[in-house]
Amino acid sequence: MSKLRIGVLGVSGHFIKRIVLPLAHSKEVTISAIASRNIEKAKSTASRYFIEKYYGSYEELLDDPNIDAIFIPLPNHMHLEWIKKCINAKKHVLCEKPLTMDHTEMIELRSFMKGKEYQLMEAFMYRFHPKWITAKKLIDQHYIGDVTSIHTIFTYNNHDASNIRNIKEYGGGALMDIGCYAINTARFILNKAPIRVSSLISNHDTFKTDVITSAILDFGDSRALFTCSTTSYPQQEVKVYGTEGTLTITIPFNDISELEGQLLFENNETKQTIKLDKTNQYLLMFDEFAKAIQLKSEMPISLEDSAQNMKVIDAIFESAKSDSWVMVD
Repeated sequence: MSKLRIGVLGVSGHFIKRIVLPLAHSKEVTISAIASRNIEKAKSTASRYFIEKYYGSYEELLDDPNIDAIFIPLPNHMHLEWIKKCINAKKHVLCEKPLTMDHTEMIELRSFMKGKEYQLMEAFMYRFHPKWITAKKLIDQHYIGDVTSIHTIFTYNNHDASNIRNIKEYGGGALMDIGCYAINTARFILNKAPIRVSSLISNHDTFKTDVITSAILDFGDSRALFTCSTTSYPQQEVKVYGTEGTLTITIPFNDISELEGQLLFENNETKQTIKLDKTNQYLLMFDEFAKAIQLKSEMPISLEDSAQNMKVIDAIFESAKSDSWVMVD
């Protein structure tokens, strides 16, 4: 079976730093084209990374009949528009998270996708890493008993006013950029959505984006707590507490593919490090995306899953404004 031919909208730093080189080793996909509104940028990127074709507009790439699917690493506020354009151009879509700016847009997107032949998936790459798959199995098999709480920290320090993560109208801010992972992992671990949320948000004086966001997600019989920040020393960790032990996922999101994955397991009888083989979670994600298309099966991450995450994000913003608990549904 031939490889899925991927076109990329935009020459993003994220794509260059984390994705283009690993995909050179894929048996399922190939980056066949890249587009930028600056054609010289597209040309130089294509030349540097041996990408066959380049375009000076996104529309030209979508018109290419030899492209099967599109990867969208554009700023958040552009996702809905270009997802629709890609699907209308008869391309499958893998889009960076979050898919939309809010749940209202998500409702619009889900309505648009009804009955469509071409598929869409949100790029939560961590779900494909063996350490997360192993962690989920250990939790589901009650190796730490019943989950009582999940604590997550995810931070970095970025004061660049021109960076899209610091531009409010582009969907910047800590919650949309990295807090979405804390929500997604809690839902993934517990197999359900929170009932209500409470949050505290600090906004940047100039950017107006949220720079420190903390939240409690109430799942009824358990809870998840997290803090995300764009103005703190870089840290990331997820620790799951159960009635009979704990499980810590180290470097849970920006995994370093050159290092072994690690889980820290502890209960009354043992304390040990579980090591997993080196791998690249982006390569795994793109391969599974391609397999779902080729086999005409459901995407590993559904639109319903993405919509649930967006509901929680909206509720967290609302809670901070009202200074009260907010029901998710």
